[in-house]
Amino acid sequence: MAVLSSNCFSLRSETSLFSSIPSPFSGENLRRIACRPSKLHSGSSSRRCRTSCSATASVSSSVNGRTKEGLKDFLRISDFDKETILGILDRAVEVKAILKSGDRTFLPFKGKTMAMIFAKPSMRTRVSFETGFYLLGGHAIYLGPDDIQMGKREETRDVARVLSGYNDIIMARLFAHQDIIDLAKYATVPVINGLTDYNHPVQIMADALTIIEHIGRLEGTKVVYVGDGNNIVHSWLLLASVVPFHFVCVCPKGFEPDEKTVEKAQNAGISKIEITNDPKEAVVGADVVYTDVWASMGQKGEAEYRRKVFQGFQVDEDLMKLAGPKAYFMHCLPAERGVEVTDGVIEAPNSIVFPQAENRMHAQNAIMLYLFGL
Repeated sequence: MAVLSSNCFSLRSETSLFSSIPSPFSGENLRRIACRPSKLHSGSSSRRCRTSCSATASVSSSVNGRTKEGLKDFLRISDFDKETILGILDRAVEVKAILKSGDRTFLPFKGKTMAMIFAKPSMRTRVSFETGFYLLGGHAIYLGPDDIQMGKREETRDVARVLSGYNDIIMARLFAHQDIIDLAKYATVPVINGLTDYNHPVQIMADALTIIEHIGRLEGTKVVYVGDGNNIVHSWLLLASVVPFHFVCVCPKGFEPDEKTVEKAQNAGISKIEITNDPKEAVVGADVVYTDVWASMGQKGEAEYRRKVFQGFQVDEDLMKLAGPKAYFMHCLPAERGVEVTDGVIEAPNSIVFPQAENRMHAQNAIMLYLFGL
């Protein structure tokens, strides 16, 4: 018993002794350690110091809000001015050319990681982001619908801050638009909207890039969208509030796009905006005829009903003839051939849906370069 008592006393004494010694990992000492120049990275010690100090100083405040210190998100196109949007598209052309040349020495994302949150499944969004990030030197992490269950298994604000601690950037493909807003609010790294029920900005940036490649410009073109006034239309409208072109959304009555988004685009006074219900009249003189599925994800229960309502809105060979011989056909995919578009149209020489799909990767790479300031 005496030995046991002695050992216990000894342990308590050592505990007291350690607790009385100032910790090198507390308060000002922690900030000094974080800012201490590294011999291994002497060339970038100043930048690393600023980053470390900033991260340390913002820990407590980031719990209650956003501390991105100048970093941007890409949630909707209208958050940026014309010069910025066209600059990102120019960069996409440059980076695409590098990758197409076979050059694999351009690695601006080396050492960076991206978390990709998917509440909705996707082929193009996942592969284009993951491949693009990898080709430029980074590593992307896929988090599927069952991995996080954001807002159900764990609150969005907690997910945002946890993933910000592990990653340099977050991309999310979600249902509710409010979720991407909340994610960006609490994340301390840039957040990219990979799609919400409200809009799909990265898709429209790829579309704009494709139009520039095939027509030579975006400004002044006539883009006619035929179908449901969905998130694709909203993003076209938001782009039209920044860059001048003629945008026409032709859809059945009752399936028009969000009124406030239409008003925003029209009130911007940048582009000519039309919402109509007559596809044959709308497509005349179009540079691009664009469509999407009539029933998006989450609307499949309405598919049969929508097929009846949307009769006359299929993009077929006759409609493309009305558009004119120089009109291109575009579709954001996946396509339901024989429903919103005929097989003949999607396989025609003037169909650019597959260059359009590839450009998802190049446009997104340029967006990420912009967000990183690279």
